[in-house]
Amino acid sequence: METSQVSDVVMSQNVVVSGNTASVASDSVFGYFWNAGLLIKLVMLALLFSSVWSWTVIITKYLKLKKLKADSDYFEETFWSGTPLESLYKDVKGAIFDPMSNVFCSAMAEWENFTSNHKKDELTATKMLERRVDRAMQIAIRREVDDLEKGMAFLSSLGTNGVIIGLFGTVIGIFNGFKVIALQQSANLATVGPVISEALVTTAMGIFVAIPAALAYNQLSDSIGKYVSRLETFAEEFGAIISRQFDEQ
Repeated sequence: METSQVSDVVMSQNVVVSGNTASVASDSVFGYFWNAGLLIKLVMLALLFSSVWSWTVIITKYLKLKKLKADSDYFEETFWSGTPLESLYKDVKGAIFDPMSNVFCSAMAEWENFTSNHKKDELTATKMLERRVDRAMQIAIRREVDDLEKGMAFLSSLGTNGVIIGLFGTVIGIFNGFKVIALQQSANLATVGPVISEALVTTAMGIFVAIPAALAYNQLSDSIGKYVSRLETFAEEFGAIISRQFDEQ
């Protein structure tokens, strides 16, 4: 009799241990994913892909802005070193390596084209030169800004809507939980707990994806704005230099 009771206790312990192991497996992120419904899986996959893509954009933009700053520092140091503009233009135009040198080359190309077709004693020559050079530099700056802002709209959208996407998955999960209650005629925690847990994971994923995207967007937007302001300041200074040189010729 005692032997039979001991055997029953051992068997019940094995069942408990087995159940705990299954519970641990299902409590992992992968467990929630595999146990979730199709729509929730799609939401999770969309958030995962968005997270990977957002971090790709963030890292790429950070490294690019860091390189652009270093290249612009080098170009400005060369530009203000006293090197003749014509010599600098010949050296740079064959290998434009940063936005600032691109703005410089655009202005120099417009200047050379203008001076070869107009005389300096023309009444409106200087004003025409200023307008054409300024337009050339603004076009170059606009192109560089468009390139820098690629991917930023995605970060902004993800930072704003990532949590909403996660909540959409949560709503679907709660709806599925109500269906489970209706089918099993039971509203206890053991019945709806797993379904609700899977739903809440999508909210957590949405927050995890949205917060870095929002923070990175604000930081990168600030860095891009400062760099564009630097380009515009250089364009204004260089435009004034070109006008003076044209008048002195």
